[in-house]
Amino acid sequence: MSTLEQEIHTIGRQAREAGRSLARLTADQKNAILVAMADEILTRTPEILAANTLDTSAAEKAGLTSASIDRLRLTEKRIADMAAGIRQVASLNDPVGEILRCWTRPNGIEISKIRTPIGVIGIIYESRPNVTADAAVLCLKTGNAVILRGGSEALSSNLAIAGALQAGGARAGLPDGAVQLIPTKDREAVKIMAAMNQYMDVIIPRGGHSLIETVVSSARMPVIKHYDGVCHVYVDREADLKMATAILINGKCQRPGVCNAVETLLVHRDVVDPNFSEADEASWRTEYLDLILSLRIVGSLEEAVTHIETYGSHHSDAIISANTATAEEFLAAVDSATVYWNASTRFTDGGEFGFGAEIGISTDKLHARGPMGLEELTTYKYLIRGNGQVRP
Repeated sequence: MSTLEQEIHTIGRQAREAGRSLARLTADQKNAILVAMADEILTRTPEILAANTLDTSAAEKAGLTSASIDRLRLTEKRIADMAAGIRQVASLNDPVGEILRCWTRPNGIEISKIRTPIGVIGIIYESRPNVTADAAVLCLKTGNAVILRGGSEALSSNLAIAGALQAGGARAGLPDGAVQLIPTKDREAVKIMAAMNQYMDVIIPRGGHSLIETVVSSARMPVIKHYDGVCHVYVDREADLKMATAILINGKCQRPGVCNAVETLLVHRDVVDPNFSEADEASWRTEYLDLILSLRIVGSLEEAVTHIETYGSHHSDAIISANTATAEEFLAAVDSATVYWNASTRFTDGGEFGFGAEIGISTDKLHARGPMGLEELTTYKYLIRGNGQVRP
C-alpha cells in the first residue's frame, strides 16, 4: 500500500469511528456545533480570503476562463453568506429519527420505519470552495461523517474552510474525524476513495464528465452522480416573448459558470424573425459554463422534447408558454430532475427550494434526484418492538 493510500485509509477509519458518535448526537448538540462552525468561518475570514487569493492567482496564471475563476473566487460577502447558510441549516428541522410509517401486525408486533444517517459519505467536487462548507454541514446535521476531496485549483481555500469548520466544531463537541478533507492534489486520491467501501457508505461526485466517469468506473460503493448541466429553455409558439427574454437572460447571464445555467435555446419556428446560425451536434451536448449559447429552431413541442431527451443531461429544463395544456404536456414529458414552466432554471438550488444549503444537484433517479438537502442524506431502517412473539 502506498503512502497516499495509507493516509487516505487512516482518514477513512477515523470517519467510520466518528460516524458512530455522530449518529448518537441530539439535534440540539448538532445545532450547537453548526453555530460554532459559522462563528469560526467569520472569525477566519481574512485567513480564508488570503488562501483564496493564492488559488485565484494560480488560476489566472494557468489561463482558466473568467467563469471558472468566478466559481473559484471568494469575497467577504460570499464568506458571510457561507456562514449564514450554516446558521440556516442549524435552524432547519432535523430529519434523523423521523417516523416515516408505523403499523402493528395481527400478532401484536409493532413496526416503525424511521430516518437514520447513511453513515460515512465521500464527496468529490470541483472549483467552488463554498461546497466544502455546504457539504460538511449538511452531512453533520444528518449525523453523517464526511470525507471531502475538492478540486486541486481550490486546495488552499478548501483547507482554510475545513480548518475553520473543524476548529469551531471541536469547541462545541464535534467528534474527531467527523469532517475531513483530503489534503492533496494527487488525482490518484479519487480512485483510492472510490475503492474504500469498508469505510464509506456512498460516494457523491459533482463536476465534469471525466471526473464522474472516473468515480463510477472505480467505485465499490453506491454512487450518486451529479453530472453536468446541459439545461434548455424552449420558447413555445405561444410564449410571452418579453417574459422569455427576461428568463433567458437570467438563466444564461446571471451566473454562467454554474450547472443550472442555460446552455441551449430551443425556439419554435413561428416566433423566429431574423436568421440564425444553428449549433451543431457537438455543441448541443456541451456544457459551456460561459457566455455561449447553442440554438436550435424546432417545429413543435414534440421536437423540442425529443431534442432535450436526446442531448440534455436531465438536470433542469424549462418551457416558456402562455398555453397551459402545452406547458403541462412539457412538464409531464421531459424526464429531468427539475422541469420549469415560465421560470428560470437558475432556481434549481437547495436554498431556493427551501432546503438550506445543498450537496449538489443529483441527475440520478436513485436514491436522490435534484437538489440534495437533508432528507436526501438519510436512509431508513425498521424498528420492531414485540413482547415475546416467535414465528410459527
